[in-house]
Amino acid sequence: MCAEKLDCINVFLLAENRLLREALARVLDNKNDMRVVAAVAFDAKVSERVKELCPQILALDSSVFARIGLDVVTSLRSVNLDTKILLVGMDSDKETFLRCVRAGVSGYVLKEASANEVAAAVRSVAYDGAVCPPKFCAALFEQIASPCAQLYRGKSQLGLTRREQQLVKMISQGLSNKEIASQLNLSEQTVKNHIHRMLRKLGASDRLSAVEACRVEGIVA
Repeated sequence: MCAEKLDCINVFLLAENRLLREALARVLDNKNDMRVVAAVAFDAKVSERVKELCPQILALDSSVFARIGLDVVTSLRSVNLDTKILLVGMDSDKETFLRCVRAGVSGYVLKEASANEVAAAVRSVAYDGAVCPPKFCAALFEQIASPCAQLYRGKSQLGLTRREQQLVKMISQGLSNKEIASQLNLSEQTVKNHIHRMLRKLGASDRLSAVEACRVEGIVA
């Protein structure tokens, strides 16, 4: 059915509970503009499968997030920056929501959402939209307007060296420290030292946060 559509959304479904996984996969596959390319529980090979399949949407169940935490978002985003992450069945917790947004999540769907609402969220995120629970919209405005947010943006404008700007662009392309070191003819430890200083300048907690900060300032596309 999907092959006949030009705009078919490929979805990679990652959920711990098999019954939920199969039910949600069935609902999404029944939509004529979606195709579930994989429906699996989290394991050590998930990153490889995401890289191989390059789905437009990675739908991540709350149970995976609860077991592994925010690291699962940052690690899976680093595999393929073009894949957008949708968190499904999440708790109604403002701080968790804001942390996920800062990590690069494009959609956040609460536990009370129906299967059709999840499908609508997949569609919205696939077409460059963002899905935010209405109760958290105010939190996003507050975050942007807060003195802390202004300070964060100010830090990202503190002059990065040419080397640091080059590094952040290479990180945004998904290159590892080893790959960066090889291309720049540097030792891997030197690259690590540069990245550590860059993170400190930007006030960023990890590589992906640094990329997002630089993206906001137009340092990376």
